[in-house]
Amino acid sequence: MGLLRSEEMKYGLLVLPVQDARRYIEKIGKETAIQFEDMNAREMRRPYRKHIQRIDEMERILRFMLEEIGKLDGCTITKNKLDEFMATDSSYKLDEVEGELQQLYSSFVKFKENNMNLVAEKNQAVEEKEVISAALQILGGSAGSGVGDIDALRRPMLEDDALGGRRLGYVSGVVMKTDEQRFARALWRTSRGNVFVQFSPIREKVIDPKTAQVVDKSVFVIYFQGVEGAMKDKIVKVCTAFGVNLYSWPGNMETARQREKALARQLSDKEQALEAYQRFLNNEARDLVNPSPGNRDGNSKIEDWRLFCVKEKAIYNVLNMCEEGMILRVNVWYPASDEDRIRGVLKDESKKSPDSSGAVLNSDRAPKSSTPPTYIRTNEYTEAWQEVVDTYGICRYQEANPALFACVTFPFIFGMMYGDVGHGTLLLLAGAWLVKNSESLRYTQPTLCMARYMVLSLGIFATFAGFMYNDFFSVGLQLFESGFVDKDGDGVYTPIYDVKNEGGPGPYPFGLDWAWVGASNELLFVNSMKMKLSVLFGVLQMIVGLLLRWSNAIYDKNMTDFIFECIPMMIFMLCFFGWMDVMILYKWTHPIDNAPNIINSLICMAMGQQDDNPLWPGSVELAQTLMKYTVISVPLMLFPKPFILLWQHKQAEKKKVSLEGHRLLEDEETGHHGGGGHGHGEEFEFGEIFIHQIIETIEYVLGTVSHTASYLRIWALSLAHQQLSLVFFQKTLTMGLEMSFPANGIMLYFMFAAWFGITLGVLLGMDVLECFLHTLRLHWVEFQSKFYKAGGEKFAPFDVRKMLLDSTAE
Repeated sequence: MGLLRSEEMKYGLLVLPVQDARRYIEKIGKETAIQFEDMNAREMRRPYRKHIQRIDEMERILRFMLEEIGKLDGCTITKNKLDEFMATDSSYKLDEVEGELQQLYSSFVKFKENNMNLVAEKNQAVEEKEVISAALQILGGSAGSGVGDIDALRRPMLEDDALGGRRLGYVSGVVMKTDEQRFARALWRTSRGNVFVQFSPIREKVIDPKTAQVVDKSVFVIYFQGVEGAMKDKIVKVCTAFGVNLYSWPGNMETARQREKALARQLSDKEQALEAYQRFLNNEARDLVNPSPGNRDGNSKIEDWRLFCVKEKAIYNVLNMCEEGMILRVNVWYPASDEDRIRGVLKDESKKSPDSSGAVLNSDRAPKSSTPPTYIRTNEYTEAWQEVVDTYGICRYQEANPALFACVTFPFIFGMMYGDVGHGTLLLLAGAWLVKNSESLRYTQPTLCMARYMVLSLGIFATFAGFMYNDFFSVGLQLFESGFVDKDGDGVYTPIYDVKNEGGPGPYPFGLDWAWVGASNELLFVNSMKMKLSVLFGVLQMIVGLLLRWSNAIYDKNMTDFIFECIPMMIFMLCFFGWMDVMILYKWTHPIDNAPNIINSLICMAMGQQDDNPLWPGSVELAQTLMKYTVISVPLMLFPKPFILLWQHKQAEKKKVSLEGHRLLEDEETGHHGGGGHGHGEEFEFGEIFIHQIIETIEYVLGTVSHTASYLRIWALSLAHQQLSLVFFQKTLTMGLEMSFPANGIMLYFMFAAWFGITLGVLLGMDVLECFLHTLRLHWVEFQSKFYKAGGEKFAPFDVRKMLLDSTAE
């Protein structure tokens, strides 16, 4: 039905052959729009749960492999080619992809474990080599002092002393650099100050085999009295508690040099093994990041596998909703206009397997408890506006859709708030850039891609309103000849056009005359004009909302609502606020020497007072008559509907009793006893309905007044934008221009940078968001409250492309 109302939906039963069910579901997801209902929700039977578990395991493997590939340099995964994938996805089979993934996973895990072992062994060699290097430095640097070899260290320091029989022991190893201070403090406390610790940082990189992160470590040497004994046991316990790696300290220089050469050869072997592992990993990764042989222009193979798993999992989730038996059955919702096309798709697919029975779609009557889902067709332009409306609430089934009007009214009201040729043009250029680069943003920034036409529309309407306000970065544009002239040169401008509209020269051709810019009474005139424009368009939009309420009542054939709600609401709106708009337009188009104040006239009209300053002869009597209609419309909204609903309920009860009496009589004649028939629908409470109607009436009457005043935010936002733009211009560019030469030429560059930065940050950032939110409020509250009930359920068809697109965006 288009944008105004949702599509007519039909309820049906889809029958699928078990052996070809997966193929039919895939075809339906690609070429049709069908929403499936879960037939197994109560029993929680999932006949295809094993397939889901297999795919879950495949997705786990893919996440592991994607993480490993992401650690490699030069391996870029090609993504975002859905059309190419969907054209060749039939070449992938679940068993084949699962087998390849399992084989690759086992190879990756095995080589990763080997790599971890190699890295651990290499780290040990590096650490021991650093210990030996530290030993060479200490032993070599202390050769002249008698500590150059181990025998000198073991000789008694005091031959004749009582401690001369003790020897100096040592423990060496590697500790984390961050633990140096804690380690030294623990040793000091444990030994009560009877040890000496020396640290030296490791120069080479040490990679943690588990996290693959570079860690900083230091070599330590602990000296203590006694080669063996309790002190060494305490030191070893502290080392174990800190998880340090212990290595043997060489006895002399020769042993140290021999061990250093052996470790150098060992390190060379480990590095060659690690390089071989890296080459193997790069080769495997290159095969996975390259396109599949059958789709050279498509995604990487591993990305195709990921998309394939997403698609297969979704298909089997749908199959899990089907009722199992000799055939699979599932209830579905689908657009009535697509019924023939759906049957054609199923018929064409059944020709591929002539030996088996094909899929059948049978139309059925929907259960009374179910509500048809709301399906509104959108395109790339209307999608964003529909999303704005859906954020407030989903349309009820075939309720009038506000998005049709929001496509125009939303950017128009935004433009009235943000109107400026310069700022609007910048916003327009931003929208044009988004439209031009939409394909690159579709997968990386899907929200920006969806909103591209919205931003473009806001820029177009803001630029148009800027021309109407004649505002270009707070500067007036002299596009046409002004209708005012300073005859005496004293700064007092007099009009040269026909002010009284008697057939003389007309006013400024388009928008606001540039002579008003900078005038002493500019704010007084412009504020009055913008306030009246805000009220005019606000009342007009609310009247459109009431007309949509009329259309809902007529479409639902609800004459009670139409006669006793819609018509009185329209009378109330037109007779008071419509009359206010007439007075505004009349004052604009008819020159009056002693023009009345509209607010005073409305007060006299509402209070029944005498208005001594009419718009025209007879206008006061007309206003009094309209006020009477306004007052009469309120009880018409309040009282008739509850009593009509009570009468309709009593008539329905009488009809129900009569039908039950006929049924009981038939049961007695046939000898059957009815076991049911005692169910009750929703109970009718007259008191609740009457109270609800009172609330509805008060809300409408008071809401209409407050909503009309709420539209003045259009004027307020426009005034704020214009004044901010003026202040920023005067405090930056104007100050630079007013400086004397040559300072003005130099400062102008800096002032322009400051002005442009403030413009981008405040007027193109915060102010755009502010105007957008206020426009959103006017649509959600002031406009949609007149007719929009929402509370519907959005149509959620099984769509393979949309599902893959969402998974790519994640």
